[in-house]
Amino acid sequence: MMMSPRATQFTQVSLRNGNRAEPVEIWRARQFIHEHSDEGLSLTKVAKSVHISPNHLSDKFKEVTGINFVDYIARTRVEQAREHLRNSNVRISEIAFAVGFQSLSQFNRVFKKLTRQSPSQSRMTHKRCTTITDDPKKIRTRFSVKMRSRAIR
Repeated sequence: MMMSPRATQFTQVSLRNGNRAEPVEIWRARQFIHEHSDEGLSLTKVAKSVHISPNHLSDKFKEVTGINFVDYIARTRVEQAREHLRNSNVRISEIAFAVGFQSLSQFNRVFKKLTRQSPSQSRMTHKRCTTITDDPKKIRTRFSVKMRSRAIR
């Protein structure tokens, strides 16, 4: 599964090791996570894919990225969900399961923790922004109506 450049922005983390390159096994682990994030991922599964022990992957992942393995997967999935919310009218529950969450309540909780909005609020915010910015005349009209209503009060 190929992610858009925008989707990877959210999950990119700064390397804690300064100017040194990211270790190959961590780079490969992150690639594997992005390619398989819609599947059931475990530390063991990812570690096997990059041929290192789960404990070593966990420690090295946190050391290099500054974020733990589970949080990285959650961020990856939430960013994919945000893209789906922006670009489709698919039900939120379908998006949650499509990006790899095991339950809708887990998805809602993690999404709100990371974005400070519920999935439906995120969708509405984006749709409102898109609607407003699509037509410059609408911006003036909505702004004028809003200002008039404030003046009346």
